[in-house]
Amino acid sequence: MSHEAHELEEPSTPHLDFEGTTPYEDYVKADVLTHLQNTLSDDPGEMVFLVTTQVMELWFTVIVHEWETAARALRSDDVPVAVDALKRSVRELEALNASWRPLGQLTPAQFNSYRAALGEGSGFQSAMYRRMEFLLGEKSASMLVPHRGAPRVHAELEKALHEPSLYDEVLRLMARRGHAIPQPVLSRDVSQRYVPSAEVEAAWTAVYSGDAGDEVARLGEALTDVAELVWRWRNDHLVATRRAMGSKAGTGGSAGVAWLEKRAQKNVFPELWTARSHV
Repeated sequence: MSHEAHELEEPSTPHLDFEGTTPYEDYVKADVLTHLQNTLSDDPGEMVFLVTTQVMELWFTVIVHEWETAARALRSDDVPVAVDALKRSVRELEALNASWRPLGQLTPAQFNSYRAALGEGSGFQSAMYRRMEFLLGEKSASMLVPHRGAPRVHAELEKALHEPSLYDEVLRLMARRGHAIPQPVLSRDVSQRYVPSAEVEAAWTAVYSGDAGDEVARLGEALTDVAELVWRWRNDHLVATRRAMGSKAGTGGSAGVAWLEKRAQKNVFPELWTARSHV
């Protein structure tokens, strides 16, 4: 074997000597992420709860990014870019939903061992989750109130409240494409919660009764994938909470399971579901 061939087979040694932090750390900020866990109890299960919740917040951030990307693309009539972003968010929603697995088996005794550490903290206070809900059309000005003490967060939420939701952008695109979306829906106050419309249902019925390869039909299916996984998220949250604390009141003054049961009954992008009965 030649000297040159022998050199080709030798594994290369990675660059190990850096003047400061590693380029990986500079980009990922892993040291920051892995030092954000400040547990408040002696129970080892609190670490799992805290890290899982922080991971959920990161997934919320990615999903908001994808849905805002999709909304911008729809405003520009770029359906393929919007569908690509929605499809990415489906994979991210699957990962988000899997985050319930470490918490899904909690017994009441296990949860109670560190529940006091939450104090008045509750998931409904998550600003990034609220931005997700606003993008889905679940608008509520009252949900800005908990964030009045954080000016930047409050301003971002207020901006999101008054912007069209992802579904608003979908319906506006449908109208531009000649679908019969009524004017009151197109000119509605987008800071209010979206209310289902019989005319919008009829428009989706027409879409699904037509060419399955049509861009709007493909967009509808991408939205349905998103809606299904949001529904699964809400149900997984409900089941995990019911298992850990039964019907007791939730932290932060929420109604706990009763509030989650009400949320789980709601469909995202409602006419996409009801139109199926008429195709």
